[in-house]
Amino acid sequence: MTMYATVDSPLGVLLLVGEETAGPVGAAAGVALVSLSLPGQKGAAVVQDGWLHHPAAFAGIAAQLREYFEGRRTGFDLVYADGRGTDFQRRVWAALDGVPYGETVSYGQIAERVGSPGVGVRAVGTAIGRNPLLVVRPCHRVIGADGALRGYAGGLECKQRLLGLEGALAVG
Repeated sequence: MTMYATVDSPLGVLLLVGEETAGPVGAAAGVALVSLSLPGQKGAAVVQDGWLHHPAAFAGIAAQLREYFEGRRTGFDLVYADGRGTDFQRRVWAALDGVPYGETVSYGQIAERVGSPGVGVRAVGTAIGRNPLLVVRPCHRVIGADGALRGYAGGLECKQRLLGLEGALAVG
């Protein structure tokens, strides 16, 4: 079952979409995050007929987001839905998950990490642009080789705000 909720943030109202997961025997079911999108985001999720509005299912995720935006959390402990994206996209997204809070890397560095240096930089950029989990999967930490801010599905202003929150040094 697909569920959704909205969460207020300094970036605007975030849309969280998830799928119900079975909990351990005798435990409550949980939610695996499918999408976290920002207002006005390119390719953002759109609530569909049949989705269940279930804010309580996202309470833990919402709490972690609040802590992050308040500067009290540097990482997320979330369950992500399986099977999203191509194999290459999943490799790129896993590399994003490895970029530490408050640090930045270039698209070229991510390409090297996934075994696609050189011309693979464009493919990496495309995969990063299709990241369905903005903020929690830190694609905002990827910048140009010259230190300049480059594309962000949520807009460069949001990218700059997230990097500023984390104290990352980026020339924009």
